[in-house]
Amino acid sequence: MKFISWNVNGLRAVVGKNFCEAFDALDADFFCLQETKMQAGQLDLEFLGYHSFWNYAEKKGYSGTCIYTKHAPLSVRYGMDLPEHDSEGRLITLEYADFFLVCCYTPNAQDGLRRLSYRMTWEDALRRYLKALDAQKPVVYCGDLNVAHEEIDLANPKTNHENPGFTDEERGKMTELLAEGFVDTFRHFHPDEAGQYSWWSYRMRARERNVGWRIDYFIVSERLVPRLESASIHQEITGSDHCPVELIIN
Repeated sequence: MKFISWNVNGLRAVVGKNFCEAFDALDADFFCLQETKMQAGQLDLEFLGYHSFWNYAEKKGYSGTCIYTKHAPLSVRYGMDLPEHDSEGRLITLEYADFFLVCCYTPNAQDGLRRLSYRMTWEDALRRYLKALDAQKPVVYCGDLNVAHEEIDLANPKTNHENPGFTDEERGKMTELLAEGFVDTFRHFHPDEAGQYSWWSYRMRARERNVGWRIDYFIVSERLVPRLESASIHQEITGSDHCPVELIIN
């Protein structure tokens, strides 16, 4: 089964930039989107053979997640059933017979780290949520997680230390999650490969120069590792400031 995750930075905008062609070419079983920036009824975008599930933010033109899937789920859950975290459309969970799929758009700490405290509260709640799911069946957790975990995961770690997405606090929360029985699938297959990024600033020709960050992930329960086949980053696909990331599981 092929899983794709992509922060599209506005689905209506990226539809005009060959999104449908990329969707068809990737031909995934599960296609998870973040930052759709949509409300219900703003775009009629369905694909033959796919079910779609949407979680919209209460604030217009902000956040939002979506999953297209060829496989009808047993159940669907939006958010974590926590009002303080569920108004921004950041989480969708699909349940299947032998795993959960969780699509996530993690809150950004923002300039001046003004939202870092909230981000820490979110991280703790989400880790508890994922552990509770994992106690029932394995988890495939993906999305724009808004953190470069290690120095290898961004082009300029020294100058970005303590900037949003590369604070010790955010990196520490990722370390805590992985220590609880989860695996970063890209690093499982590519432990030492540098220059592999999934997001680039629109400024200073960053993408052209590959001055980027790896902040989009597939993270899975450890017991799924024997079934992993590959993990990759589709840097060739444009249209957003992020590119799609891929996981294939047997």
